[in-house]
Amino acid sequence: MKGKEIIKLDVNELLKLLNKALADEWLAYYQYWVGSKIAVGPMRDAVARELAEHAGEELQHAEMLVNRIIQLEGKPLLDPRSWFEETNCGYEVPEDPSVESLLKQNIKGERCAIDVYNKLLELTKDKDPITAKIVLEILEDEIEHEADLQSLLEDLEKARR
Repeated sequence: MKGKEIIKLDVNELLKLLNKALADEWLAYYQYWVGSKIAVGPMRDAVARELAEHAGEELQHAEMLVNRIIQLEGKPLLDPRSWFEETNCGYEVPEDPSVESLLKQNIKGERCAIDVYNKLLELTKDKDPITAKIVLEILEDEIEHEADLQSLLEDLEKARR
């Protein structure tokens, strides 16, 4: 495929990195989704709404990554068990359902995602403009997610004073 031929880097290595990011997105989706269901404490409704919104956006990121992997004639991760083996950012079980704990867990996850996508952008920006565009769009969302969660955490801390 011509679209694959124009890439100026090792496509197999890129596919590995995209699949690792895909694992992160699936785990982030679930962490946000489940957090939105179990959240307890002050500002629960606002936090749950934000987590549910972010879950939907992480699912969109997974869709974008899968589509790009397929365009590059790769195979997306097919077994959910592989998500834990391939993840960059891991999955932190939300054992403490307090809104403060959930916000801190998800801020940590977003910071990892920002690092992952920033590295992917650096790798692809002059060598694969299509992947770079997708990665930049996801990176923008992850930065916005971190800011949204940080604002909620700050509001929660102010409300406690």
